[in-house]
Amino acid sequence: MRKRIGERTLLFRSEPRIRSAAAIVAMNEGDGAFSGMFDSVLEDDKFGEDSFEKAECKMFQTAARLACDKAGLKINDVHAMLAGDLLNQLITANYAARELGIPFLGLYGACSTMAESLLLGGVLSDGGYCSPVLCCASSHFSSAERQYRFPLEMGTTAPPTAQRTVTGAGAILLSALDVPVPVFSHVALTAATIGRVVDLGITDMNNMGAAMAPASVILTPCPRRPKNAAIIGVFGISCCRKEVVFRKIFGVK
Repeated sequence: MRKRIGERTLLFRSEPRIRSAAAIVAMNEGDGAFSGMFDSVLEDDKFGEDSFEKAECKMFQTAARLACDKAGLKINDVHAMLAGDLLNQLITANYAARELGIPFLGLYGACSTMAESLLLGGVLSDGGYCSPVLCCASSHFSSAERQYRFPLEMGTTAPPTAQRTVTGAGAILLSALDVPVPVFSHVALTAATIGRVVDLGITDMNNMGAAMAPASVILTPCPRRPKNAAIIGVFGISCCRKEVVFRKIFGVK
């Protein structure tokens, strides 16, 4: 049975479902457009640890375990974890995987890591190789600033086009097997398009929004994709509330 459409779109015939999900963020994110939609909002950016890196690792593990708890599963029930972060050698995901003790595939897609994990998780689930699959991603503003820009101690002023790296961790449990009605029963992976690197010649390293703008354009035709699927990418870039996304994309009232 054909599972490929066009040049780079994959079809998932079994339509893997999101069985559960968990998200932990810091106060800045908790006060944003998605306020009230997170499982936990931290008052302490260090999460009780002595470094920002350790705090990020703790958030990662907490989100992963919480996603499993919501599905009524133990962490050892997970067949594979696909995950990544922004730090060198995926240090957050690797240390978390060591503590969780489950099969682990490290991914680095920067801002696309969660989408990449869902794409590959869909392949593993739809192919019958692994189910459930845990898809995770994390970042921390302070650890990312130290690695990619300037240490906070320098007090460098950010330019108007600069973005702020999220302090948070998210985990999604993906399953293609028959399971009790999942939390997101109306959300399924039906297809995924593998992206290409598109260089628009943006030279301002602080203007990530312009550099990533092509991500909002879907060029590959797919007969199973809703007519308004292009807004999925647009909403991924802009900050719109979850209920608006569900109404426009899935027709949920």
